[in-house]
Amino acid sequence: MTEAQSGFPRRDAEGRILTVTDLLGLTLAGLVIGVLALVVFDGGFSLLGLGDFGRATGWLAVILPAWIFVEEFRAWGTGPARIVVALVGVAVSGTLGLLIAGILNGLGPLWSGAAAATAFALAYALVWFYGIRWLAQRTG
Repeated sequence: MTEAQSGFPRRDAEGRILTVTDLLGLTLAGLVIGVLALVVFDGGFSLLGLGDFGRATGWLAVILPAWIFVEEFRAWGTGPARIVVALVGVAVSGTLGLLIAGILNGLGPLWSGAAAATAFALAYALVWFYGIRWLAQRTG
């Protein structure tokens, strides 16, 4: 591995995030920004009489974390390992997110979706971070 860059998140020379705490922190920051943006937009539309507050889908909060994951996917270059880990991550975290959304369905689309997006993004971050490193070591 080559020399790491300074700053947040810490990345290696290839642009890969170095620590799980940096990836989780960046993911949580993206989720918080996404949820706050949804609350502002949904509140604004509600004040304009264009719908009831809380009816927007909270799943949209996953947009910024998804962007982070796409950049991580690119940083790992080519090869089957990244595709396998990405597919497993989507399957596991998607299932968890849908389960959370179903359990919290009574809270309304904004809040149940935001909780589901949070579960999805954090689960994907963990599966991706540990999975890609484990599989990359095994495949050489």
